[in-house]
Parts: sequence; C-alpha cells; structure tokens
Amino acid sequence: MPSFFRRRFAPFLLLAAALMLSACDKQGEGGQLLSSSASTFKNTDVTGLDYAKDFAMPDHNGTMRTLADFKGKAVVVFFGYTQCPDVCPSTMAEMASVMQQLGPQADKVQVLFVTVDPERDTPALLSKYVPSFDTRFLGLVGDKAQTEKIAKDFKVFYQKVPGKEPGSYTMDHAAGSYVFDPQGRIRLFVRHGQGAEPIVHDLKLLLS
Repeated sequence: MPSFFRRRFAPFLLLAAALMLSACDKQGEGGQLLSSSASTFKNTDVTGLDYAKDFAMPDHNGTMRTLADFKGKAVVVFFGYTQCPDVCPSTMAEMASVMQQLGPQADKVQVLFVTVDPERDTPALLSKYVPSFDTRFLGLVGDKAQTEKIAKDFKVFYQKVPGKEPGSYTMDHAAGSYVFDPQGRIRLFVRHGQGAEPIVHDLKLLLS
C-alpha cells in the first residue's frame, strides 16, 4: 500500500481494529457464542458486528441485489473504483487467484465490487471491468445517496481528491474487504495485499 494511504488511513485502521477486537467473543441471544478466542482464521474475526446486513444496491446488470440473493454462499465485499491505479486492480486480481485456488468451492463464493465513484463508473463500464477478473464477480453501483449509505453502513471511508487537470480527480478509499458467511453473517475483515493463501484458508473454513 502506498505510504500516503498508510498516513491518511492510519487513524481509521486503528479505530477499525479496536472495533473488531471488541466484537470478538460476544454472546448473542440465548447465550450463543458468536466468536471464539480459539479462532483459526488468518484474517481479522469480526463476528458479531452489525454491518450492512440489509443493504440493497443495483448490480452492473441493473438487478437490485441484497445479501439474501447469495444465501448459501460466502460473500466478499470490496469498495473501490475502476480508475484506481493500484489497490483495486491488485485486490481484484488477488480474489481471482483465490477463486482459482478454491476450485469447485469457488462456486460457493460471491465477490461484490462496490464502486465509490458512481459519477464515472457506469453500469456499462463496471460490466466490462469487474467480470474481466472473474466472470462470477459482480459490480454494484448506485447513485450518490445509495453509495454514501452503503459506505456508512460498512464504516468505509472514501473521498474525492481533485487532480491536476480541471475536472480530473482520484478517490481515496479504504483498502480492506468484508466477508459474510453462507448464513449472511459478517465474519471477517480481510487486509489488503496479503496474497491469496490466507483468504483461501479462511473461506474454506466458512464453507466447511
């Protein structure tokens, strides 16, 4: 991750880490254990967080999508934009490698790419960009209000950064991904840039 990302997002990452740690080992209704300190996940266990379970946003084909559409699958949610020079394409390529390594189990995983740049990322553009990494991947694109809402629900930071030329800009955005289990419960925060193996390991646990 570029150094400016680390500097800009360090406070957010520290806050997220604190929230994630506090979410572990909580009990639900009836005393059901939501997470265990003996977890063997390689990524951050965030079981018990109540993030965006009711989100609804159109995909790049124009179909309104909710988590319920993917019941029975592990769902990986990443926020980015198509003109991102580094974090987004590397994350999507990493997830494509994950799918390859999962073999037949990959059909039980759904990757969702939520654009934080709906101004430029049209459904037509997303329909070419997102499936180019894996044909099973779906892009989600809403209007400005929908984008703000889903980012708020996931506690995801993003911000437009003006470019050198008039009308040009880039988007600063958080670089991690969230994973829901096949029952629609949020379970993991996946750090950017760690390679496919830890993600494959954790998805196999969720699918077992």
